[in-house]
Amino acid sequence: MTNPIGLFDLTGKIACVTGASSGLGLRAADTLLAAGAQVVGVARRRSRLAQWQAAGGDNAAFVVADVADRENLDELKSAICTPFGAPDIIVHAAGVNLRQTANEVTAAGWDTTIALNLSAPFFLSQALAPHMQAKGWGRIVNFASLQTFRAFPGGIAYGATKGAIAQLTRAMAEAWSQHGIMANAIGPGFFPTELTAAVFADNDRAARNAGQTCVNRNGALEDLDGPLLFLCSDASSYVTGQVLMVDGGFTAK
Repeated sequence: MTNPIGLFDLTGKIACVTGASSGLGLRAADTLLAAGAQVVGVARRRSRLAQWQAAGGDNAAFVVADVADRENLDELKSAICTPFGAPDIIVHAAGVNLRQTANEVTAAGWDTTIALNLSAPFFLSQALAPHMQAKGWGRIVNFASLQTFRAFPGGIAYGATKGAIAQLTRAMAEAWSQHGIMANAIGPGFFPTELTAAVFADNDRAARNAGQTCVNRNGALEDLDGPLLFLCSDASSYVTGQVLMVDGGFTAK
């Protein structure tokens, strides 16, 4: 029997993580590095990425780019593939939530949210999938949300993209899993990040959110490590098209 611990070893794998300058993306990049992967972090903030690379060592590289800019997708693809080669793993953690109510949503805000949260994961995956197909192995991890399944105030544009991410994940699986590319999504609950700073700054609100989970607490960043490694490794070789909610049971209640 194969040592099951080895299923999570990413030594020899190349990963790309978008949104790697902070929050869940930064945590994902660190987790994949710790598991042995060579990791390319992509984000817009050079100073944050440079700090991450300095801490990560020779297996860390970064690309400064706006992943929602489709005009420069070819250049982005080339830059991602330059440090270590074409990625075996793509984690789409970049995202935006403008928190506009239905009456406040602007055309520009809507387009920005769609471009970053939904279009970017597809078009970047489409650009890099042929390399995974050639290897016969790949992992795509999208980021879903509580709003994939629940409607929140001020979340109509964001929620629309996260609902669509579930279907995009299934469609990616249908298209590419026959070539060894497993496509899944992680749906985080409430975790302390820049995007949720306002939520955690309100102690009463944070407590109410915790009370809606089955475990009676909000998430800690380390709670994502295991689920992410599962979906990025050989451990998930027969799992595809799924949304794994990492929310302490928020959506179970």
